[in-house]
Amino acid sequence: MIEQLHPRILENKDWATLLFVLTFAVVAMTKSAYETRFSEFSKLIFSDKYAKIYRDNNHMKSSFTVGLFFVQVVSFAFFILLTMNIFGYASKTDWILFIQIATFLLYFILGKYLIEKIVATSFNIDEFVELFNLQKVTYRTYIGVLILPINAVLFYYNNIPQIVPLVIIGISLCISVYSYFISIKTYQNAIIGKLFYFILYLCALEIAPYYFLYYWITKGSA
Repeated sequence: MIEQLHPRILENKDWATLLFVLTFAVVAMTKSAYETRFSEFSKLIFSDKYAKIYRDNNHMKSSFTVGLFFVQVVSFAFFILLTMNIFGYASKTDWILFIQIATFLLYFILGKYLIEKIVATSFNIDEFVELFNLQKVTYRTYIGVLILPINAVLFYYNNIPQIVPLVIIGISLCISVYSYFISIKTYQNAIIGKLFYFILYLCALEIAPYYFLYYWITKGSA
């Protein structure tokens, strides 16, 4: 009796391996080029010293920020893809879906930033919003760097419990909320002077976009 043969489907993980190597290389080069700054950055969750030292909005366009912004987008895109895989909505080796997610994240972050600039100019709070944005970018980048090695582990292991990405999301949200408290504490004098505009800013650009994004995702998956 001839045994029936089944074709063995091999998943292509080379693209992910190359991306992981590239992003880790960017982190290593950034650490080497900005050793002192990166050291303070790595302690961000335990100390607000970094936020106080590098609070000048000129740091927004530095190679340190730009390099880690790339890492941030790649890291978040991987995490979203892996979360979708763990919950059974996608394949973690789908590089086309990864590009779509990364592109969406890039446009969402940059688009939101440009809208914030326009609103800040309209409300005459440009300087404050620039500083506030720098704080947000710093903590968001910190989260991206933190979950990068976790992404690498999750990608090369199968049968990951669904609780794992939920815990990571919970911790990331806690860090984000903490960053807002730090920002409010740091710029409380400027906020008090423009409290009405700050509340409008929070509602229009910090709460509404994520609410509509959540609504769109949940409605689309329903």
